[in-house]
Amino acid sequence: MAVLPFRLRLRTAAVSGLTSSTSVVCPSRQQRDGGSFSCRAAAAAGGPIIVSGDPPTFVSAPGRRIVAVGDLHGDLHQTRAALVMAGVLSAESDCHVWTGGQTVLVQVGDILDRGEDEIAILSLLSSLNVQAKSQGGAVFQVNGNHETMNVEGDFRYVDPGSFDECIRFLEYLEEFDGNWDDAFLNWVNVSQRWKEEYRASPNGDWLPLNFVKKNKGLAARASLFKQGGPLACELARHPVVLNVNDWMFCHGGLLPHHVEYGIERINKEVSNWMQGSSEDNDDTDLPFIATRGYDSVVWTRFYSQDSVERTRRSWDLSSIIAEQTLKSVGAKGMVVGHTPQTRGVNCKCDGKVWCVDVGMSYGVLHSRPEVLEIVNDRPRVLKGQRDSYDEMEVLDYL
Repeated sequence: MAVLPFRLRLRTAAVSGLTSSTSVVCPSRQQRDGGSFSCRAAAAAGGPIIVSGDPPTFVSAPGRRIVAVGDLHGDLHQTRAALVMAGVLSAESDCHVWTGGQTVLVQVGDILDRGEDEIAILSLLSSLNVQAKSQGGAVFQVNGNHETMNVEGDFRYVDPGSFDECIRFLEYLEEFDGNWDDAFLNWVNVSQRWKEEYRASPNGDWLPLNFVKKNKGLAARASLFKQGGPLACELARHPVVLNVNDWMFCHGGLLPHHVEYGIERINKEVSNWMQGSSEDNDDTDLPFIATRGYDSVVWTRFYSQDSVERTRRSWDLSSIIAEQTLKSVGAKGMVVGHTPQTRGVNCKCDGKVWCVDVGMSYGVLHSRPEVLEIVNDRPRVLKGQRDSYDEMEVLDYL
C-alpha cells in the first residue's frame, strides 16, 4: 500500500489538551483507487468495473448486483447489521471481511452526526472497498447534507461520543508516522478497544461542565473536518451524485436544474471545496445548487416525503419531475436517502424513485436495517425477519 504524505503538527502536551491552533495537514489528493479504475477479477463474467470522473460520477459495472444502503448516522452496530444482511460483510464482529464478491455497494450519505462511531464507519467502508476491488466488486459513498455541514463547521448534530472519537483518532494517528492509509483503514479494527480504554481513563466520560474536554473535542473535530483537513479530504473522494449502470444515487434527490448545471461539475465543485482547493476558500464558495437550499441535491425532500404530508397535485408533480429528470440523464431509476421512511424502504413516483433511509441509527429511529438490492435492473427490498436473525424477508416490488 502506498504511503500518503501526512503530517500532524501535534506535540505530546497538545494531545492532552488540543487548542484551536491544532493543525492536521490533508493527505495527498492521490487516491487509493485513482481517478478511474478497472476492477479485474478472474471470474468477472460481465467485464471490469469502469469508473469515470474524479470524484467518481459514472460507473459501468456489467452484470453486477447492486446494493444500496441508507443513512447510517454514526451507528456502527446497525451498519454492520445492514451489511451482513446484504451479504457483503462477514458476520463475525471482530473482523471486517468483504463477502460480497463482485457486488457493488452504494451508501447514499449521512454517515456523520447523531451517533458516536462515524470515523469507524468511514474506515469500514474504505477497507471494504479495497477488499471488494480485489474480487471484482466495489464500494461507493455519496456525500449527504451532514457531511457538508461538518466541513462547514456546523457541529449542532454531533453526538458527544463523536467528539471523543475525534480525540482518540488523533492520538491513534501518532502511532503511524505519516502513513494515513494504514491508519485510516485500520481504525475500524481498533476503535472499540480505544473507546473502552478511553472511557476507563480519568475524565473519560463526557460531563456537562467539563469545558476543557469539550474544547478539546471541538478542536479535534475541527482539525479533522475543516476544509483541507484529512477527513474532509476523505469525503472529497466521494461524489454527491453517482450513476451506476444508469441508476442515479444521491442523498436528497436529483432535479432538472441539477442536471442542467452538470452532474460532473457539481461533484467536482463540492470536492474542490472540501479540499480547500478552490480559488477562494470563503464559505461562499460552497456550491449552493448542491449543498444549500430546500431544492439542493443533499437537502431536497421533493421525492421522499410521505404521501400523507403532501397534496395529490404535489404527489403527481413529483412523479412527472422524476420522469423528466431520469429521461434527461438516460437513467432507469433513482435511489435517495435523507428522509426516514417509517414503513421501510419503498418506491415512490410510480416506481421511479426508491427511498432507502429507514432511520436505522439509534440517534434517529433505531429501526430494523433494510437495504435495496438491484439485480438485472430489478429492485427488491431485503430486511431481517423480526423473529429470526438467520433468515431474510425479501419483498419483490416489480
